[in-house]
Amino acid sequence: MKALDRLLQRWRINKARPYIKQNARVLDIGCADGALLQQLNSLIRDSVGIDPDLPYSTDRDGHKLIAGRFPDDLPDARPFDAITMLAVWEHVPPALQSSMARHCAQFLKPGGNLIVTVPSPKVDHILRFLRALHLIDGMSLEQHYGFDPKILPQLLSGAGLTLFKSEKFQLGLNHLLVFKK
Repeated sequence: MKALDRLLQRWRINKARPYIKQNARVLDIGCADGALLQQLNSLIRDSVGIDPDLPYSTDRDGHKLIAGRFPDDLPDARPFDAITMLAVWEHVPPALQSSMARHCAQFLKPGGNLIVTVPSPKVDHILRFLRALHLIDGMSLEQHYGFDPKILPQLLSGAGLTLFKSEKFQLGLNHLLVFKK
């Protein structure tokens, strides 16, 4: 990852942090290199990151990183206090979005939080430009599906989750949405 990719990643992690309780069991879907779990190390107790682009599964600093897909490749079915999906929904094919919402609700404890960041569809043009200038790696940009963050509350409420926080950040180009079960 380039420096700008890391900066944007840290910004998303810092937006998610307030919604993760002390000693929480956390699942990070689309964990990349596990940066969120490492940065929250002192806050969380048990954590799993899962990402199909990881080269292999490993245990890093007490955090399980699974090379695989959610939920099929999770090592167990115990629920989580918090699930994070930072810059992930725009990579979920439209045909799989409803089942992703149901699985998130299924793996979340009652009272738990699903914490999502998702960029505005306009961001794809900006990211392509920044990638052309070699300022970002633009991880998996070709997998973006033009996802509109406005549909997320309805999609997740259909799975039994309630939106309780919604705000824009990164100059209004990114969205933070926090849902409670």
